[in-house]
Amino acid sequence: MSSSHIAVYGATGHTGRLAAAELRARGRSVILAGRDGGALKALAGELGGGEPAVRVHQAPLDDPAALRALAEQAGVLIHCAGPFTHTGKAVARAAVEGGCHYVDHALEQHHTKWIFDTMQEPAAQAGITMITAMSFYGGMGDLLAGAVAEGLIGIERVTSAYAVTGWRLTTGARKTAELLFADTQRITYEDGAQHVGYVEPRNAVFPFPPPLGPRTMIAPVPFSEVVTVPRHVPARRVEAQLTAHTFEEEQAFTSEHVDAETRAGSGFTVAVQVIVEGGGAAGQVAGRDLWRLSALASVEAAVRLADGHGPGRPGVYGPAEAFPPGPFLRDLERLGLFTLTLPGKAES
Repeated sequence: MSSSHIAVYGATGHTGRLAAAELRARGRSVILAGRDGGALKALAGELGGGEPAVRVHQAPLDDPAALRALAEQAGVLIHCAGPFTHTGKAVARAAVEGGCHYVDHALEQHHTKWIFDTMQEPAAQAGITMITAMSFYGGMGDLLAGAVAEGLIGIERVTSAYAVTGWRLTTGARKTAELLFADTQRITYEDGAQHVGYVEPRNAVFPFPPPLGPRTMIAPVPFSEVVTVPRHVPARRVEAQLTAHTFEEEQAFTSEHVDAETRAGSGFTVAVQVIVEGGGAAGQVAGRDLWRLSALASVEAAVRLADGHGPGRPGVYGPAEAFPPGPFLRDLERLGLFTLTLPGKAES
């Protein structure tokens, strides 16, 4: 882990490009990684800087030796290539074997659970930090839950609600969505425990604050909060919801090849409601371009790890376990990614 380079696996995808460009804008040395060597070299030319600031490393998922060699060259590896159901294990194992810190964009429940269940001890033995679910979906809900729930006791329910318009799915995101909504073995968190099994979706109404107001939601949606939030918020129930109209928009599933400017046009509000006996608290982020938010959140995490500002002990963490959630969200707000509203107790 002596390398100053931050590797981006899946660098030629939309999120990977955003992450790599942000790292270079901050003066960081990067390794552009993935399966297509020609595309990686073309991206390196676009970013500029040349060797050694920008390196290229071709590493297909079915080549463990190449993946390990990538990890051995990097101080931190950001994994951007979904669906993580298919790609996550190979890259996470390579990070452990190569001894570099790891950050991923996964929102899939089962991958996130696998990381915690399987990689905790190997990560600790390797002396590395692994942060999973540092994404828009799942990650923002986890960070908000940590910030809003701070200081509350007797928490009955944590609900994270995503209102999204203008979402234009990439190829990887479309495949991930298809996997998630076809899954009949979903993880839920009820009565203070995880459960796995078929879940009948329902319509719900979430009370977003003005100007958005109450919206019809798909509930629950199979995001990673049910795995990450209970690790740091002692709640009896955790659920994620998504506005019903998000997938009803005509171009959501037919826009894999739109240009970057069009893809950046998404609008979002992510709100978290924490219910306790006799009351509760809420907070939200609202902004545009969920893809950029996801990319820069992972960059913020990776830079902190590279600079030695991660958790005190090696191991596996969710976003709000890895960093104090309120300050981390404030730092993302300062980048112009969203407007943040938190209860007064969490804004210090």
